[in-house]
Amino acid sequence: MTQIKDMKDIVALCKRRGFIFAASDIYGGINGFWDFGPLGTELKNNLRDRWWKDMVLCPPIGPDGTPVEIVGVDSAIIQNPKCWEASGHVGGFNDPMVDCKESKKRYRADHLIVYLPKSYDPEMDGALLFPCFDKDETPEDVEKRLKKLNLRSDISQYEVISFVDIKTWAYTNPNDDYGISHPKNYCEQYKIDELVRIPDSHKILRDRIIGPDTKTVGTLGEPRMFNMMFHSYAGAAAGEENKVYLRPETCAGIFLNFKNVVDSSRVKVPFGIAQIGKAFRNEVTPRNFIFRSREFEQMELEWFCEEKDVPMWFDFWVEQRKRFWESVGVPLNKLHFLDVPKEELAHYSSRTIDFEYQFPFSGEGYDELEGIAHRGNFDLTQHQEFSKTKLEYMDPQDPKNRYLPHVIEPSSGLTRGVLALLSEAYTVDDSRPSGVYMNFTPEMAPKKAAILPLTAKDDHVPLAQKLYLELREEFVVDLDIKQNIGKRYARQDEIGTPYCFTIDNDTINDQTVTVRERNTMAQERIHMDKVKEFLHEKMRAGASALKKAA
Repeated sequence: MTQIKDMKDIVALCKRRGFIFAASDIYGGINGFWDFGPLGTELKNNLRDRWWKDMVLCPPIGPDGTPVEIVGVDSAIIQNPKCWEASGHVGGFNDPMVDCKESKKRYRADHLIVYLPKSYDPEMDGALLFPCFDKDETPEDVEKRLKKLNLRSDISQYEVISFVDIKTWAYTNPNDDYGISHPKNYCEQYKIDELVRIPDSHKILRDRIIGPDTKTVGTLGEPRMFNMMFHSYAGAAAGEENKVYLRPETCAGIFLNFKNVVDSSRVKVPFGIAQIGKAFRNEVTPRNFIFRSREFEQMELEWFCEEKDVPMWFDFWVEQRKRFWESVGVPLNKLHFLDVPKEELAHYSSRTIDFEYQFPFSGEGYDELEGIAHRGNFDLTQHQEFSKTKLEYMDPQDPKNRYLPHVIEPSSGLTRGVLALLSEAYTVDDSRPSGVYMNFTPEMAPKKAAILPLTAKDDHVPLAQKLYLELREEFVVDLDIKQNIGKRYARQDEIGTPYCFTIDNDTINDQTVTVRERNTMAQERIHMDKVKEFLHEKMRAGASALKKAA
């Protein structure tokens, strides 16, 4: 039976145990920004370092039986603003937003849904009210609000309609465009044909819709496009000529350095350039904890190859990325691999596969964790045109063969990856005092082991400190002295520490310690001199088991 996990419980544990805090918490926080605490930093670094190792330090074996070639860069967060014009972000990095005149809140128009009674007759029920909700609202919260609005509370009596679809009908109605000067363009932007997709039953008036955070009808404005890039000014003057942007993704810095890398490094196509770093998007409605935030981290690889080899390399990277996620503790049966339909592809992509994970807030669905896209040679073409710099790659075997390589991009969200690890690890267990434990793989666990003197007695603590000092050079370990042993076990369970070593009276006599295994709570005695070897063996065994599974 699949365990039902509540996102609220995971968020509470993250704060209680020091994984993730709200940014500026003592000032009430700031929407869309998060701070990683001591354990969250370790977890994030473990995932980051493993990705870097697999991509750059020890890249996978290619189809020809030899390791592929990948180098790394760390580019500036702020680049010349012309690069964002070339990439299309200045003109096209937009989301539809809608404001509520009463609540003063702003929403993503494509994240709003309207509940329409199934028995609704537009000819007879012209005065009905139609409540609007965020698409991630739980059924329980929907029913509570329906009751408050004195509407039918049984959600099975409603049909769920996208707010964008409904508003598009109003815009494209030839008899009333509601002030939109180019309704056809709006319709084309959302790839909607109202004659096909919008049935008569959906023809509802905009002033009958109740916004998500109000009891009043008609407070939602018209959707308008909103550019999600944060901007600032470089230099002393704050004018348009000095306007710069925080990068909305990390791949641009890779493309901008393509020529520098080729000229300075001994790389030849096919090869990759990898980067891990911060990105910033002024999301209209940040949501679901750290899943959609305004500041986040990405792990991106741009793989440069000849166009004829794209299918081979695309399949290669799909399989490599599957192995990666399974090896860090995300089972394949929790992932959904969406081959994005052509009509939904980004303009530069001819094929994209999204790796989607079933987060606790996803319900029976999935949300994106990583995307693998064939970007063509769009980016190099654009930057060559806008910068007036030749970016063609010259084949060292044939100097006459100059071309712009095609690109395959495995792009992972590091922040979302951390959330997936937290969500997957969270395990309810009523049989233990903590009621829950974090089932991280040993490699991903923030702490690999905890050293616990049974009491704070003088003869227990020195032995614990001695063992701690012996282990800390090779493992991230926790020396935990305070509270009774049961509470310390509970704390380590919630931290996700795989092994606890307890020093007691027997340790004084025979130099043995009790080892407690996190998942099973089984205990055994081993000699203190064998603890380091024990941990090495367990770490190797865990890695080996995961590689076999992958």
